[in-house]
Amino acid sequence: MLFIWDIIGTFFFCLSGALAAKQVNFDYLGLFLMALITGTGGGVIRSILIGDTPPAILTDPIYIIVAMLAVPIAIYFPDAVLKFRRQVSVIDALGLGIFACIGARVSLDNGLAWWAALGMGAVSATFGGVLRDILRNEVPLIFRKEIYATAAMFGAGLMMILDQLGMDQQHSMFIAAIAAATVRLIAIKFALNASEA
Repeated sequence: MLFIWDIIGTFFFCLSGALAAKQVNFDYLGLFLMALITGTGGGVIRSILIGDTPPAILTDPIYIIVAMLAVPIAIYFPDAVLKFRRQVSVIDALGLGIFACIGARVSLDNGLAWWAALGMGAVSATFGGVLRDILRNEVPLIFRKEIYATAAMFGAGLMMILDQLGMDQQHSMFIAAIAAATVRLIAIKFALNASEA
């Protein structure tokens, strides 16, 4: 099930990256690379930091396939998605929540302490977006007082708390991922930032 969650999160972030590349008129190769980097960048950095190498992207082609599937959606249905920025925000928020929980779970499984797993959850959830924004020549969201990394750490922390309370790991991951996404979406809707929270 962890693998399935990983693929779902990767797809959401790949789509977010492809849409971002479409907005600045990247070519087809640019869309694919942006999708792949956004979808896998955080996980690759996490894997390197905790010594879980080689990263999954180098051992399983499914991640490249997922990025390839996200690109046609960005190319052929951009108006249907970009017309409503709320949907784009939901996609990004869901990816954030899923990857925060996956990053924390993988880190715990590799023997890291809870506080380190919390940080790795945030890295997994945010650094794909950091790379995406840098490639678009923008200041990354994580550095703009956005409730972004905070939402990721909230989700990862909630998952670990639910685990300790005896909840099934799949259920705790689902609830925590949705909770992190909800925090992120509330922050967007009401224009909250980290200095106000």
